[in-house]
Amino acid sequence: MLHTLVRSMRVPFLVLTPVSVFLGYATALTSSLRIPYSDLLLVLMGALLAHVSVNMFNEYHDFKSGLDAKTIKTPFSGGSGALIANPQAAPAVLMGAVSSLLVTAIIGVWFLFGVGLLILPLGIIGILIILAYTPWLNRHPVLCLMAPGIGFGPLIVMGTHVVLTGEYSIQAGIASLVPFFLSNNLLLLNQFPDIAADRSVGRRHFPIVYGERKGILLYGNTVMATCGVIVLGILTGIFPELSIVCFFPMGIAVMVFFGIARHGTSLGRLLPYLGMNVWATVMTSVFLGFSIIHG
Repeated sequence: MLHTLVRSMRVPFLVLTPVSVFLGYATALTSSLRIPYSDLLLVLMGALLAHVSVNMFNEYHDFKSGLDAKTIKTPFSGGSGALIANPQAAPAVLMGAVSSLLVTAIIGVWFLFGVGLLILPLGIIGILIILAYTPWLNRHPVLCLMAPGIGFGPLIVMGTHVVLTGEYSIQAGIASLVPFFLSNNLLLLNQFPDIAADRSVGRRHFPIVYGERKGILLYGNTVMATCGVIVLGILTGIFPELSIVCFFPMGIAVMVFFGIARHGTSLGRLLPYLGMNVWATVMTSVFLGFSIIHG
């Protein structure tokens, strides 16, 4: 049972959460002389539990809809398959999702007393995304596309910054656009192997509704938008000049685009690019955070 619960959390994917928290921490360091590290740990815990909750809800709903039995499992897509191996654990997975969300909400309420209502809109939007992602947002291509970016970008980065400083900032807002765009691209590419299976259960995400070719073009445009945010941040002084190091991992994203544009999105050809896309997503935000701290 415990093994099934851990697998349904999709632990390898949780790395995105501390990366976004780190970016919010980096912007907070430029705005505050004193960082309450106990609050930082509590933010990290709440963000991780929110991520665990959406993953477990997704596992539960995909098992109940039959989608989990139709997808091809890869390290990056198709779900964990934990409930296929142990169907009796489905109620426990649902309870894990609800419990994780409840603890996240409790942490949010705690911060309401310390920070005030500034944090409330971010918390409400986050909870709505967690609850609506699998049963509703997956049937609306644009909302489905943007949901992970909103979560790992503005919600976590800005939420961390606000909790640690008690205020919003332009730098944190612009910085949050980097994980926003890259997380959207991460989900977009991971949807390609599951198009047929997702369509069979009524999902209507971007590659299903608009086709693979437009999905590839959207990936490329989003890579350019991310690069544009970094350039804009440097030119306006919002980011330090050192932030140019972000173009090293962004170069991986460029390689991914040309790779899928040239070779297509069949699973055999796509699989190496899924891994490269994860590296680009994670390391660009890490490099940006370090450049803000040391720039």
